[in-house]
Order: sequence, then structure tokens, then C-alpha cells
Amino acid sequence: MPATPHVEKHFTATETVRDVVIGMADGLTVPFALAAGLAAAVSSTKVIVTAGLAEIVAGAIAMGLGGYLAARTDAEHYASEQRRENWEIDNLRDKEVQEVTEIFRGYGLKGEGLTTVVTAVTSDRKRWLDFMMRFELGLEKPDPARAPISAGTIAASYFVGGLIPLAPYIFMSSISEAFAYSVGFTGVALILFGGIKGHFTGINKAKSAGQTLLVGGLAAAAAYALAHAFG
Repeated sequence: MPATPHVEKHFTATETVRDVVIGMADGLTVPFALAAGLAAAVSSTKVIVTAGLAEIVAGAIAMGLGGYLAARTDAEHYASEQRRENWEIDNLRDKEVQEVTEIFRGYGLKGEGLTTVVTAVTSDRKRWLDFMMRFELGLEKPDPARAPISAGTIAASYFVGGLIPLAPYIFMSSISEAFAYSVGFTGVALILFGGIKGHFTGINKAKSAGQTLLVGGLAAAAAYALAHAFG
């Protein structure tokens, strides 16, 4: 009988998925907590909607800018380290060759095989530089267009996530009724989002869903309790 084919399963989340996770997670929890807190302190859903929309817009902008700056920082850090490695290859060649040797020795290579591999890597400057960036420093070259894409993805995800807990307050005049629906909608959204996040990150879906629901629930409960105590 033919052997059962081996299928490898690895982490497959792209940077875009990571940005969606960042934006959606905060978008669901922060506006939910704010609306829940205000529900215990005010008597009109209009106040909650106004404050909620302001928070969603401000939060989306802040999160987007944070994502942009983070991506820009990664690119600038990579460029800085690449310049340093370039200089070291030119001015500290023997030291850099020894570093390549030690890296491959750490993988178990030795003798003639080690010498051959080291020579192959260091004979091509670009290959050598890429090797040092990846295996000595553990850095992958960032996409130069990543910063604005990351900013837009995070901001949009935050905005969409924030509308879910706020929607009942927009369409209902009763705070208690809107609060109940907001809790239900957000709870379902957190569970679904947690499960999807678990799928893309390789974590158990049920565990991821439970953790996401717990974090969102605790944030809302804390905000509601504080508003109720001081409102």
C-alpha cells in the first residue's frame, strides 16, 4: 500500500491577517467597554452613540497611525542594520566570515562541507548580506509599501469592529434593551472573531474564542462597574 502522504500544517497568517486581528480585537472591546460604561451613567442612547462614534473615529485614526509608525520603524531598523552589515563586510571581512562559519557550525556542519558552504555564501556579496540579515540578526526585509497598507487595514478593522457593539444604541431608544443586544452581538462577534483568529494563528479555535470573549467581557464589566459606582 502507498504510504499516507505527509501534509504539513504551519502558521499561515499574513501581515494583513495580523493587522486585521489587531484592529478588530481593539475595535470590538474598547467601544463595547465604553458603551457599557456609559449605559450605567447616562439616560439617553444619543449620548452613548455620540461618544461611541467619536471614540471609534479617534480610535481608528490612532490605531492606524500606530500601525503606520510600527511598519515605518521596522523598515528604518532594517535599513540601519543593513548599512551596518555592509560596513562590517567591507571593513571586518574576516570577522564576518567567522560569524558565517559559526552559524553553520551551529547547524552541525564541519570539515570540508562547512568550508564549502561558507565559501559559497561569502563569494556573493548580496547573498552574504541577505544571509547575515536573516540568520545573524533574524530580520526579514520589510515591504516598502507595507506602512500605508497596514495603517488602512488596522483603521478599517477597528472601525468595523467598533460598530458592532454600538449598533443597538443607534437603532434603539431604550438603554437597557440596547445594552442587552449590544452584549449579545458583541459576545457572538468576539466568539466568531476568536475562532477565526485561532484558525489563522494555529491556536485551538475553541480556546482562542474563549480567550477573546473573556478579554472583551472583562473590559466591558470593568467599565460598567466603574461608571455605575461613580455615575
